[in-house]
Formats: sequence, C-alpha cells, structure tokens
Amino acid sequence: MEILIGQTASVTQTMTANDVNTFAALSGDYSVLHMDSMSHPVFGAPIYHGFLVGSLISRVIGMNLPGPGTVYLSQSMKFLKPVYIGDQVTAQVEVIGIRPEKAIYTLRTTVHNQNHELVLDGEAVVKLF
Repeated sequence: MEILIGQTASVTQTMTANDVNTFAALSGDYSVLHMDSMSHPVFGAPIYHGFLVGSLISRVIGMNLPGPGTVYLSQSMKFLKPVYIGDQVTAQVEVIGIRPEKAIYTLRTTVHNQNHELVLDGEAVVKLF
C-alpha cells in the first residue's frame, strides 16, 4: 500500500472503568485522579490516564496507518482536556511528512471527544519495516 501526505486513519472507542482498572494494574498508577469514585474537586470525576488515551494513537499507527510492522521513533503529546469514563473518543493520525528512502513517516496525532473537542494533540515519527 502506498502511503501519501494527507492520508488519515482513525479509531473510535468508548472509555470504560474496566479500561482504567486494567491500565492501573499494568502501570501501577493508582492515583486518586483516576481511581476515586467520589467527585474530584478539580475534574469533577475520575479521569482517564493520559497515556491510556495516547495508547489509542499507537493502536491506529500499529494496526492501520502505516500499519503492521511500524515502530515508534518518537511521539509528542499535549494533553488539552480531561477524558472521563463514558466519553467516546476518536484517535486520528494524518501523514504530514514522508522520507521514502528510509520508510520514515511524520504523523500528526490527535484525539477528539464526542463533543469534537481536541483532548490530545501531538506528532509522531515512525518507521515501517
């Protein structure tokens, strides 16, 4: 498959409490910001782990664009808004640069919530083997 500038791929997922619990068990991050069922004074409710939200980008990159055989060289992420349990988010990657001689791609990486608000913005550089 030829990969072109401007090409996009995305995945949409509804965020669940089970996701948070599983990620906490894997990462060891049991911060009250993520785990406390009581309303939090800053966010109003438990929020998703930022890297759990970011992992959806990895899913798009590894499975869709560029796809299987892709490895990260770098990833920047700016967390702009919290993601809550029950939110439906869409992670998207867009090809913004290509080094065809090395199969290296620069991707804009974004995550929007169900209200079309940008919750994560970033850039990835990946290599397809």
